[in-house]
Amino acid sequence: MKKTLTVGLMLAGSMLLSSQASAEAPQTPAPMPVEMQQMMKVYSPELRQKVMALSPELKKTIQQLHAGHTRRAKETNLRQIMHEILSEYQSIASAIATDNSEQAAESARRLANHRIPKGGLLAYFPLDKVNTNDLSVLPTMNTIVEGSALKLADAADKGDLSMAASYMSEIMTGCVACHQKFRGVPGVSANLMTPASK
Repeated sequence: MKKTLTVGLMLAGSMLLSSQASAEAPQTPAPMPVEMQQMMKVYSPELRQKVMALSPELKKTIQQLHAGHTRRAKETNLRQIMHEILSEYQSIASAIATDNSEQAAESARRLANHRIPKGGLLAYFPLDKVNTNDLSVLPTMNTIVEGSALKLADAADKGDLSMAASYMSEIMTGCVACHQKFRGVPGVSANLMTPASK
C-alpha cells in the first residue's frame, strides 16, 4: 500500500513538473499578418522596432481592428481620415435635426467603417505612445466610437432618432479621449520614410 502511494505521488509529481515545463517553454511567435507586414515596409526603422516590441496579443488586437474595416486608403493620411469621420458625424447631426433616419444610419455606418489610412494607424501615433501599455486602450476607444456609431445606426433604422441622438455624445467623448491620448500635431508623422505622394 505504502509503495503504491509512493509511486502514485511520484507519477503525479513528475506529471506536474512536466506540465509546468511545457507551459513555460517558449512558444514560437505567430507569423505577422500579411497586412501588417506590408505596413511595416513603409515604417521608419524606429517605428518598426516599436511595433515589433508590442505584445503578441496587442498585435492581434490591432490586426482585428484593421480587419473590421473594409476600406483602405491608398494615399490618404490619418488627418484626412479624421476629417472624413468629422464629416460623417456632422452628416449624422444634420440628419437627426431634419428627421432623416436613413441618412443618420448610413452616415453612422460609414463613420464606424472609416478607411484605414496609408500605413495603418500606428504610423501616426507619437513614438513614445507605440507600446503595449499605451495602445492597450485602443479596443475600448474603438468600442466607444465605432460601437456607439453602430448603435446609433440601429436606432435610426428603427426610426428612434431620440435614441440615435443620445449616442452622439458617446461618439464625441471617445474621439476626444483618443485625441487627448495620442494626437500630437494633427496630420504630421515623422514615422513614415516617404511623404504621401500626390
